[in-house]
Amino acid sequence: MDIPIEKKRFSTSNILKIVGVIAILLLVIFVYASTGGGSKLNVETERITISTVEKGIFQENVPVNGIVLPISTIYLDALEGGRVEELFVEDGALMKQGDPILRLSNTDLELTLVNQETSVYNLLTQMQISQTAARQNTINRLNQMTDVENAFIEAKRVYNLNQKLYEEKAIGKQDYLQSQNDYNYQKERMQLAKEILKQDSIAVKQVSNQESSSYARTKNALELMRKKVGDLIVRAPVDGQLTSLDAEIGQSKNKGERLGQLDVLNGYKVRVDIDEHYISRIYTGQKGTFPLNNKDYTLVIKKVYTQVTNGRFQVDMQFDGEVPEGIRRGQTLSIRVALSEEKEAVMIPKGGFFQETGGNWIYKVSDDGNSAYKVDIQLGNQNTENYEVLQGLKPGDKVITSSYSNYKDIEELVLKN
Repeated sequence: MDIPIEKKRFSTSNILKIVGVIAILLLVIFVYASTGGGSKLNVETERITISTVEKGIFQENVPVNGIVLPISTIYLDALEGGRVEELFVEDGALMKQGDPILRLSNTDLELTLVNQETSVYNLLTQMQISQTAARQNTINRLNQMTDVENAFIEAKRVYNLNQKLYEEKAIGKQDYLQSQNDYNYQKERMQLAKEILKQDSIAVKQVSNQESSSYARTKNALELMRKKVGDLIVRAPVDGQLTSLDAEIGQSKNKGERLGQLDVLNGYKVRVDIDEHYISRIYTGQKGTFPLNNKDYTLVIKKVYTQVTNGRFQVDMQFDGEVPEGIRRGQTLSIRVALSEEKEAVMIPKGGFFQETGGNWIYKVSDDGNSAYKVDIQLGNQNTENYEVLQGLKPGDKVITSSYSNYKDIEELVLKN
């Protein structure tokens, strides 16, 4: 009886085939693992930006925006309150110093002026009456002095004559003593009259000085009141352009209320907002540049406002040298403010790569230009066009500076034309 022989499941040839397939799979896995698996990506060169690393003059700066303003602005406030009665000019008008802008009315102020004028005129009339009375009194005193002086001279003459006659025994003693007493009386009367005249002169002078001083004070008060009434007509304090006029006929304005402003047109400044991050690096004397009509102009910082509002602070800049023609108030300028001196440095142009790498690495193009691979770098300061390269690249290297958002995890880019 024949015994059936069981057929083998795996022949030698099958085993060899299986081993070959496994070897191929292992080889593929090895190659995949050794190349990083999926770390290469084909990229069309027309879709990326390739820049060349250069060595040249580098200056750190910060881009900011500034608004052109007049170099000086005079604010117009109501020196006296009142009702707007008349507008002489409109907003935007060019003014000369002293030109009227508007007229206010204030009945109380005008009535006070009338009363003040009446007081001055009354005081002046009273002074004239008083001076007339003083002069008449002085005349009377002088007339009295003349009479006293005449009586004194006569008494002296009689006394001297009687003295001689008494010595010659021509008259009695009684007549002599009577003339002597009369002489002494008239002498004392004469001295008293002189003293009275002197005191009267002093008193008249004092009264006159007091009246003059009172009149001067009252007149000054009148002039001040006239000035206050005159201030109801608001005038241009300097030559310039009237802007922001806030007044309408019939509108009531309080004392001290803002009416508008006058821009002095003999120059311009630029008010710049800067991020508070740079506040410790901004100081007067720093310069900035901006392009306008294919030409660069220079500004210099004249004043720094250290107050921070909403994360920003302000500086005032003035033109250093030539001022652009046709520049206007309110115009916005894109300015690059220099934060350092110029120096020689290795640079790469700014680009979207920085958002993905933080400046820690970059794709460097191979010498044959067929691929780009990651290299570690270190960047320093920056300006509006370039980053300063501290390590990792040398002049002449080519790097990809466009955005890496689609292939930031790829180790190597295969460049296709």
